[in-house]
Amino acid sequence: MEKIASFTIDHERLLPGVYVSRKDSVEGHVLTTFDIRMTRPNYEPVMNTAEIHTMEHLGATFLRNHAEWKDRVIYFGPMGCRTGFYVILAGDLTSEEIVPLMTEMYRFMADFEGEVPGATPHDCGNFRDMNLPMAKFLAGKFLDEVLTGITDERLNYPA
Repeated sequence: MEKIASFTIDHERLLPGVYVSRKDSVEGHVLTTFDIRMTRPNYEPVMNTAEIHTMEHLGATFLRNHAEWKDRVIYFGPMGCRTGFYVILAGDLTSEEIVPLMTEMYRFMADFEGEVPGATPHDCGNFRDMNLPMAKFLAGKFLDEVLTGITDERLNYPA
């Protein structure tokens, strides 16, 4: 079997950042998958499921309600390795083009107050597995340490 593209990235050199993971054409329309890498793989501890789950609810709610982007959002969800998230957007896009959107989303998560959207037994299959304080902390950390003043080395995969 061929190795899939995401397994060809040098995870020993990968820093937290916003990367184009792949571009796919579906019936003549380009879908861009972004790797929103929040922790340095195999170097920093991975995120726990409760905060990832909380961020998934907050991020998906934010993106699907965003005035400019909501009609281009295909997917937002966690990576299995628990080091970040995937965002799939309609369009042939670059990492630089979505930094303002990611900055807005992570600010929303870092500042969120109240009940986590969809965190009820009716709306979610694992509604108890939430950690809003830690999700807010991690969102703020990513916002401050990565998104603010982001550099090319955090926008393009290592060669």
